[in-house]
Amino acid sequence: MATANKVGATPFTTVFATPSDREFVMTRTFDAPRTLVFDAFTSAEHLPHWMLGPQGWTMPVCEIDLRPGGAWRFVWRRADGTEMGMTGTYREIVPPELLVHTESWGCDWPETLVTLTLTEEDGTTTIAQTVRYPSKEARDAAMETGMKDGASVSLDRLADYLSTIA
Repeated sequence: MATANKVGATPFTTVFATPSDREFVMTRTFDAPRTLVFDAFTSAEHLPHWMLGPQGWTMPVCEIDLRPGGAWRFVWRRADGTEMGMTGTYREIVPPELLVHTESWGCDWPETLVTLTLTEEDGTTTIAQTVRYPSKEARDAAMETGMKDGASVSLDRLADYLSTIA
């Protein structure tokens, strides 16, 4: 699945791939410098503006201890009061090119390992976010949740948000 978004006059697309039985990769290019995109992924000031998934969600809790071994926690809420949360621990941080952390949705969902790489060329930044699951079954179950649609909407929102803070 790919979604297109225009930032300025340049169309960018989110591309999804499954390079192995246990991985899911999202790739997207943004019309913004790498340091700004990295900040948008790692700052409690920025994340609640764009990492919201489908329309109607807010992020009332965004806690980040950005250091190896530091924890993070996000909670999303819909207008009807429904909440969902996600937690993790940072494993490796190399600003502005690499972010590695665990990710757990709780309940019956297994912990995953997420690796975000950022590369910049001529003022545009390409991200590749790889999510590694403990099994093919876990990856496939996650992909059936609508995760791709939510990620696409969030990355479209990020593209728009970056243009307002650049």
